[in-house]
Amino acid sequence: MEYLLATLLSLFVVLVSLSLHFLFFNTKKSGKFLPPGRTGWPVIEESLEFLSTEWKGHPEKFVFDRMAKYSSNVFRTFLLGEKVAVFCGAPANKFLFSNENKLVQAWWPTSVDKLFPSSVATSSSKEEAIKMRKMLPNFFKPDALKQHVGIMDHITQRHFASRWDNKDEVVVFPLAKRYTFWLACRLFVSIEDPNHVARFADYFDLLVSGIISMPIDLPGTPYRRAIKASNFIRKELHAIIKQRKIDFAEGKASPTQDILSHMLLTSDEDGKFMTELDIADKILGLLIGGHDTASSACTFIVKYLAELPHIYDKVYRGT
Repeated sequence: MEYLLATLLSLFVVLVSLSLHFLFFNTKKSGKFLPPGRTGWPVIEESLEFLSTEWKGHPEKFVFDRMAKYSSNVFRTFLLGEKVAVFCGAPANKFLFSNENKLVQAWWPTSVDKLFPSSVATSSSKEEAIKMRKMLPNFFKPDALKQHVGIMDHITQRHFASRWDNKDEVVVFPLAKRYTFWLACRLFVSIEDPNHVARFADYFDLLVSGIISMPIDLPGTPYRRAIKASNFIRKELHAIIKQRKIDFAEGKASPTQDILSHMLLTSDEDGKFMTELDIADKILGLLIGGHDTASSACTFIVKYLAELPHIYDKVYRGT
């Protein structure tokens, strides 16, 4: 598991440094004007080679080989059961960000449907993204964030005391993942008990590793384990949501204590509230969306502070 997540982290770094964007497309709508490339072997497509380069520690090889063979700007391939166009470099950034919701829009491959069934059934990815953008800013306003500073500081101190202090050596990335996940559980659904968080984290790791895997739904495969983990986490969240409603009725919960309370009490423009299953999927999506990005950022901060002692000293002294 740690090896796989490390390769995903290295892939993340490569994609950022190369300014790559993996866009899924529909052949029927695209017509004959497709970028150069190949789809690979039936069933396994090019997914096996894509994952193989990650496991070998050279995820950039898959991209560089095709950029040299087909085009340095864009090429097509077939990954995880979907047709993909890979856009490379600065022109890709310009095209993507100047055509959001015009020529390109947020979308997930069909293999994700089994992991997040309620969101797929209710509306499109575009509509879901718009809903979340309208809902979350109210929770992350400066005034709202002030009440979370003390909580974040408390969890941070507990994490360092239990995982970092009096240790001869620490492996930062796994610890950063545990720290950010603990913090997210507290801010999103008010789960603070380390044992409860750890139980969530074990299933969450299975889910994350299964999202970027061959979508083969057979016993023992990462994808099947991800489906089971997703169902388990969703049931746990559903139970937490039901209990929160009871706490509201008894006056034990606050409307501003976490994102869960915010979602339960916030309606859309039509005055409709989200269902419990939909809220569970949204929170699960938020946990995934902030997992690797936040922990990767924390890991690189520690890395550079260790390599630049003069900077570390200034940070330590607060100057």
